[in-house]
Amino acid sequence: MLEDLFKVVRARFNDESISEKTEKASDDVSIPQDLLFKCPRCGTVVYMEDFEKNRKVCANCNYHARLKWQERLMLTADTDSFVEFDRNMTGKNPIGFPDYEKKVREMQQKCDTKEAVVTGLCEIHGYRCVIGIMDSNFMMASMGSVVGEKITRAFEYATENKLPVILFTASGGARMQEGIVSLMQMAKTSGAIARHNQAGQLYVTVLTDPTTGGINASFASLGDIIIAEPKVLVGFAGRRVIQDTIKQQLPDDFQTAEFMLENGFADMIVERTMMRRTLARIMKLHNYSRDAGYISGGVKTHEKEV
Repeated sequence: MLEDLFKVVRARFNDESISEKTEKASDDVSIPQDLLFKCPRCGTVVYMEDFEKNRKVCANCNYHARLKWQERLMLTADTDSFVEFDRNMTGKNPIGFPDYEKKVREMQQKCDTKEAVVTGLCEIHGYRCVIGIMDSNFMMASMGSVVGEKITRAFEYATENKLPVILFTASGGARMQEGIVSLMQMAKTSGAIARHNQAGQLYVTVLTDPTTGGINASFASLGDIIIAEPKVLVGFAGRRVIQDTIKQQLPDDFQTAEFMLENGFADMIVERTMMRRTLARIMKLHNYSRDAGYISGGVKTHEKEV
C-alpha cells in the first residue's frame, strides 16, 4: 500500500525530499480517505478528486466502486426532476432484536435516508419513470419490512400511472434482524411486479455491487431487461457455501456480471458512463415518450437527444 502511495506522490509532485520523509514513516500509516483512493482490485492509487470525477470508476481496471444513493441519483436523473416517495417511512422491531432500533438510527444519520432504498418519480433524458435506488451503506441494503413496502408502493404507483420502473439493486439479502417479516417481502414485491407486468409496463433492473441473497431471488431477477455494471457480484449463496455443498470447484468468474451474461441471467453489461443514455434509449424503444412541462416538485432541465 505504502509503495503505491510513494509512487503517486513522486509522480505528481516530483519532490524527492517528500518521498524520503514518507519512506521513514511507520508501517501503520494509512491513506487518508479524503485524499487518495486505492483500487481494491488492481491496487492503483489515484487522487480521490480524480476518482470521483471519473464517476468512481478505476481508470486502470474499470472497477466500478459502490455509490451512495445520492451519487447514483445525480448520475441518473435529470436535474431537479426527482420527487421522493415515502421519505419518512420507518419500521419497527418485529422480533425484538437487541439494539436494532439503535443501529437503524445510526444508519439513518450516516446515509441521510430513513431506509436502505430510496424511491420516487424522476425523468431520465426527459422520459418520466419511477426509480428505486438501494444504498449498500445502509446495513448492506438488506431488505426489511420498509424496503419491501417502499418498493411495492413504487410499483403500484407505476402501474396506476402507466410508467416504467428503473430499479438499481445492491444488497446482501434479507434483513434477518426482522426474521420471517423480511422474507415475506420477497413474495410481496414479486406480486407487485407481476401486476405491473400484466399492465404492460416496463421494468428494468440494474444490478450493482453486490446483488445477492433474497434480493437476487426476488425483484432483482424479475426485470424485463436486466442490466449489470461490469464485474459486479451477483448471486444467491456465498461461493464457499456452494462449493462445500456441491463438493466441486467453481469457475474463477463465478457470480460475476460477465458470468451471468454468458449464462443468460443478464441481458447486457453497461458501464456507468453509458448507463443514463442506455436507460433512456430502452424507454424510447418501448414506446414511452418524453413528457412536456413539469413534474410536481421538480423542474425538467435536460432536453438532450438520445
